[in-house]
Amino acid sequence: MPLARFGVSLEKDLLEALDEFVIENNMPNRSQAIRHLVEKNLVEKKWNCNQIVAGAVVILYDHHKGDVTTKSNDIQHEYFDVILSTMHFHLSHDSCLEIVAVKGQANRLTELSDKLIGIKGIIHGKLVMSRAE
Repeated sequence: MPLARFGVSLEKDLLEALDEFVIENNMPNRSQAIRHLVEKNLVEKKWNCNQIVAGAVVILYDHHKGDVTTKSNDIQHEYFDVILSTMHFHLSHDSCLEIVAVKGQANRLTELSDKLIGIKGIIHGKLVMSRAE
């Protein structure tokens, strides 16, 4: 996609905040930061409007605690229509990382991730979504 150039005027404190954002996120320049922030805003708008989005649910758990795997599988079967793929990694003898690739209506993906992350024994979980189109 071709780039379009334009000028932006910002208050000094807002420009300083943008420069800090560039540094904190290891971005090459202000343009990349602005692209990232605009894209993030568009994704969140689609998310809030319950449009079709794609993303991943990432969960970390101890597979020796409870029946996390069974509960996770049961939940995933309820949401087969929005799950594209699941990857399972053994991080150590006890710890597992699971990444569930998803695409569907934002509210349904949020519902799925809330159920997965809410399973007793999940150490950490997060849903990441992006525009699907």
